[in-house]
Amino acid sequence: MMYHEHPLRILRYSAKNIWLLIFPLLRGIKTIRLDTDRLYAWLRGSWFDIAVIGIIIMFGYIRWYFSGIELADSEIIRWEGITAKIRTVIPYSSVSSVTIEKPFYLIPVRAIKIKCDTSAGKYRSADMQLMVTGKFCGEFLKKVPDVNEKNKIDDIPETNQFSVLLFSVFFSSGFSGSVYIATFFLKGGDIAHDIINVSLDRLTETTTRLADKLLMHIPSAALLVGVFFIVSWVISFLVNFFRYTGFTVDGDEYCLKISCGLFNRREYRITAAHINYTDLRQNLIMKFIGAVAVNISCAGYGSAKNHLPVLFPVKKEKSIGNSLEKIGIFSGVKNDFRPKSDGWWQYIWQPVIISVLVFPAHMLVKKLVPEISELTFFFAVMFEIPLIWYITAKITAFFTSGISIYDDKIMVRCSKMASFHTVIAERNRLVKIELQQSIFQKISNKCSICLWFGGEEHSHFKVKAMRVSDVKKISDMLEYRIGERI
Repeated sequence: MMYHEHPLRILRYSAKNIWLLIFPLLRGIKTIRLDTDRLYAWLRGSWFDIAVIGIIIMFGYIRWYFSGIELADSEIIRWEGITAKIRTVIPYSSVSSVTIEKPFYLIPVRAIKIKCDTSAGKYRSADMQLMVTGKFCGEFLKKVPDVNEKNKIDDIPETNQFSVLLFSVFFSSGFSGSVYIATFFLKGGDIAHDIINVSLDRLTETTTRLADKLLMHIPSAALLVGVFFIVSWVISFLVNFFRYTGFTVDGDEYCLKISCGLFNRREYRITAAHINYTDLRQNLIMKFIGAVAVNISCAGYGSAKNHLPVLFPVKKEKSIGNSLEKIGIFSGVKNDFRPKSDGWWQYIWQPVIISVLVFPAHMLVKKLVPEISELTFFFAVMFEIPLIWYITAKITAFFTSGISIYDDKIMVRCSKMASFHTVIAERNRLVKIELQQSIFQKISNKCSICLWFGGEEHSHFKVKAMRVSDVKKISDMLEYRIGERI
């Protein structure tokens, strides 16, 4: 059946000819110095401006008219172009995910946005984007995979607003960083003010009077920057909270359906067979309280800017249950292979060395420039706080990292920066194994193993300080030949 996109799409096609507005703009420049005669002349010539706008809209209409969509039995076809036709064909069986967006500002015109993604194409770019009517959307959704109500997984954990709230707190941009930087500037501004004030007091009276006027702005500027970072985090928190409000998940063995959003309601249809891996994410606080945020890697899901591919917001790891094994989520599996017991230094050596050098650097600056010793001491303390946090995270990573292989699955526990990942995937999703060994690791018979998984973005996860014998066993079990050189 043949369809056109929503008529509102004409405006988008028209935007490509927006450069034609330069002619009304040039004509309007003449009337910058408004007087009665020039204003009258401009109004008399307004037909020209209206004609240009009409031409722009006409071009958009022509492009819209010569573009269309066809819902065939086994594929969706989109064509566009006047002299040169471009046809995009996506079989329904190749669809990894479908996104249906209903922004509040499109509700009055009854327009719906649809994004259709496959495992091919550009990373973070939908293979097909449409703006359609509700009628087309209903017909299209009949063609793509949907959850079978008879075979639906009944005991999928429910997501409440408190879970969404915690998720927004933990994963908003700059959760701890904004507060930390805000404190830095709030306190740092006062210290900078005091230091500069003491130094400038030694100058002449005239200079001091001038300086006092300038100094008045230092604490307020620091306060302004501090407030900016706090407000930025609050905004990020609110955006995330509204984005994931009303989060619901339904699914069967073959399809997942996720809905969320307050002002921009989204529905996702995800083909289970196209999920590359499941990622149970944690930060240090979540690690200690046994909470996880379950993410999935699937083309099109979570690919929009600042969107996370979350399947379940913050949940207790024990509450996930075994019913989700059908969609690749396992719990209670212990590590078969762990880092070597003497490999702890490989996890923490970088932050430890930096943290040890912070205060000696302060003492050196204090000897050379004693006037700013208070400021450098403040810098040293503020640098040590995140370093200690990072060291704690890496020590935790050493004790929890590892690899398990069972049936046709592989589980990798590791850390990236100060976050923790438990990655679960089928073996056929593994596309590459990379082994890394330094001279010092060679001596101690250790190495790092890096596992790469397929998808639009080839993601990799590294486990450090593994025994060489264990790495060989892992590669043999996964049917990867690494040779005998390591």
